[in-house]
Amino acid sequence: MAVIGLSRGSARRGTQERAEARLGLLLAAPAIGTILLVAVIPLFQTIQDSLFQISLKFENAPRPFVGLNNYLSVLSDDSWLSALAVTGVVAGASVVAELVLGMLIALLINRSFRGRGIVRASVLVPWALTTVVSAKMWAWIYDGRYGVINDLLMRAGLIEQPIIFLVRPELTIWAMIAAEIWKTTPFMALLLLAGLQLIPHELYEASALDGASRWQAFWRVTLPMLKPTILVALLFRTIDAVRMFDLPRVLTNGGPGTSTQTVVLYTYNVFFTSLNFGYGSTLAVMIFLIVVVISFVYIKVLGAPTQGARR
Repeated sequence: MAVIGLSRGSARRGTQERAEARLGLLLAAPAIGTILLVAVIPLFQTIQDSLFQISLKFENAPRPFVGLNNYLSVLSDDSWLSALAVTGVVAGASVVAELVLGMLIALLINRSFRGRGIVRASVLVPWALTTVVSAKMWAWIYDGRYGVINDLLMRAGLIEQPIIFLVRPELTIWAMIAAEIWKTTPFMALLLLAGLQLIPHELYEASALDGASRWQAFWRVTLPMLKPTILVALLFRTIDAVRMFDLPRVLTNGGPGTSTQTVVLYTYNVFFTSLNFGYGSTLAVMIFLIVVVISFVYIKVLGAPTQGARR
């Protein structure tokens, strides 16, 4: 009888679990359908288009199947390689600077002091601005005739003539990086602040009792506990930096020449200026693969469990 009772109980639990699974699938169906509609299906369509030579310059132009020829062309495309190098410099420099500055800001606004609410709200203002507005604002700031930066430098006696920041290639890319850092550092600080507030205060009290200095507590307590948050922050910001489009499009339009042309801006030009949808689809797939590789590396390096967690 006991065995029969156990078997009936197991059957009821199994039926209940299947019913819950069906309910969960039913509730998730709208989200799954949306992802399929706006992400998965367009991705496969883009991959399919990348295997053809599709040009919209001429009406009823043939669309021959070229296989992997478009992908082989990417490897010898100097414009793509130049845009890839620009993207690497912009993403690397901006993300590293944002992590350092974001950490400093997060540590500051995580402390209790008078007017902390106002400071927190003020820090978020650059991130709250749309990128187009931010880019136009920085274009005025960098202007050689009436820009604020040139005015301040000349008043301080550091320069005698205005610097045309957005004309000289060796300066333009760093001017764009500075604008990107100003715009997105608050986002990094916000994520890190959320992580800091999840760290139990008892850990700092215990480290103080053990004689640890503030610097030691930061390295031994704060950073290890912030590792998952840092992973998420770096992953989001690196992916955003690789996919950067609106800032260079509005601030420099990829110039002077192609000195600030990112991979997304180059892909946009191939699509909508050259109307080469086959090769443009190939470039879009390449950007997708770059994002996947970056995500994999971040998760493997920063997402790996610590030695203590393995034990």
